[in-house]
Amino acid sequence: MDGESGLRRGVESRLEFIEFRLFWEGHVNRSDIVETFGVSINQASADLNRYLGLAETNMVYDKSARTYVRSSSFKPIFHKPDAERYLTQIRSIADGIITPDDAWIGSVPGFACAPTPARGVSAPILRAVVTAIKRKEALEVLYQSMSSPDPSWRWIAPHALVFDGFRWHARAHCVRSGEFKDFVLSRIGETRASKVSEGTDSRDRDWLSDIDLVIAPHPELSVGQRKAIELDYAMEGGRATIPVKRALLYYALKRLGLDTDPSARRPQDQQIVLLNADAINSAMRAETSSHTRGAQDA
Repeated sequence: MDGESGLRRGVESRLEFIEFRLFWEGHVNRSDIVETFGVSINQASADLNRYLGLAETNMVYDKSARTYVRSSSFKPIFHKPDAERYLTQIRSIADGIITPDDAWIGSVPGFACAPTPARGVSAPILRAVVTAIKRKEALEVLYQSMSSPDPSWRWIAPHALVFDGFRWHARAHCVRSGEFKDFVLSRIGETRASKVSEGTDSRDRDWLSDIDLVIAPHPELSVGQRKAIELDYAMEGGRATIPVKRALLYYALKRLGLDTDPSARRPQDQQIVLLNADAINSAMRAETSSHTRGAQDA
């Protein structure tokens, strides 16, 4: 990145910050910009004036509070306000990924998150896997599978990282089996060699193809309960379509609680059902790269 483009990106980021604070906090001032970006007071003033030049009616200066406040005619010009972006920052604070000072949220509301067990992913191991992905290399790893009492060395050619909602995996071609599998990163104990690998990602058919999960509220829920579930999943017309890579189908079904017979659980516990269960079950049977083998017996 050259200096000019870096400057443009820095200015744009600060303008986005101004708008973020206006929408979520209702106000922004020079000190907010100074504390968040480490710029001078003069630069913060210039940023506020620049934003006013782009969106003059979005904020007004409150002399008594000595801050700019969101106007009644506020309309974002950089990004549509995104609840997920706001909540992701809170989740990142809860997970210790960032501190409250690093977030764009001015006054962080009280929050709590259900605990997630820490996954023991080694930074050097992750670096080796990411490097192999970038260089299109095969990597020799010491892997502890669920099907063997002791770890063993094997060659894998990773081409992507996968998060299943709980754990991180390396999506890779297993040289030993000739199949594409998911290797749990925390189960890789060591790496010791790498070599040039033939481009294998183009042969990972399950990675390259998608399938839709069509979900709906459980039909045995009450009218009010079904409305609540429709809101939870942003359903339209009583259903929602969730596209997913075939390679991640097993994980998606498991995370949504759709990997078991819905009649085995109370409707209030199951909450959603698959409308295209036959097609999904057929896809699961036809998979050429099994997720259960990849995650448990690789």
